[in-house]
Amino acid sequence: MLTTHRISADFYDDSFKLIAIHSNLEDYAITYAINSGCGLYLKRMERDLCLEANAMFPVFDWDDELNDLYWTLIANKCVVEEVIPSDGLFGNNTSERTDHLIKERKEVDYFLKVDAADDDLIEEQVRRINKIARVMTAYPIDTQTLKSKRNLIF
Repeated sequence: MLTTHRISADFYDDSFKLIAIHSNLEDYAITYAINSGCGLYLKRMERDLCLEANAMFPVFDWDDELNDLYWTLIANKCVVEEVIPSDGLFGNNTSERTDHLIKERKEVDYFLKVDAADDDLIEEQVRRINKIARVMTAYPIDTQTLKSKRNLIF
């Protein structure tokens, strides 16, 4: 008789806090602003997060060894160019579509993920991020309400 083993959905450690950020800044500019305003040292990871063949999400991280925290800033939106083959007069056409890392939060531009943080630290960082000039708003998100939170575990 064969035994089937299944990985439980609660196998993944989701003990992280999440801050949603609405801003029209480019990824490098929001990273610089957060580093300056919040006292972080986020830097671009060597590899982007790849969920699908063409969907690449830029990721910035910092391991704060002094406070035993791990910070990750990730874009929620990715613009993907698709080539549409055509035999017509104009040849191939290209179209763009926007993919989202967390599909139920399409309005959010960036997520700041903090591993092993307490609520006081998150509230302080939200206040600091909201003081950044081109940030419309920032607020904490309850990770238990997210259906696609596994996309944030990498």
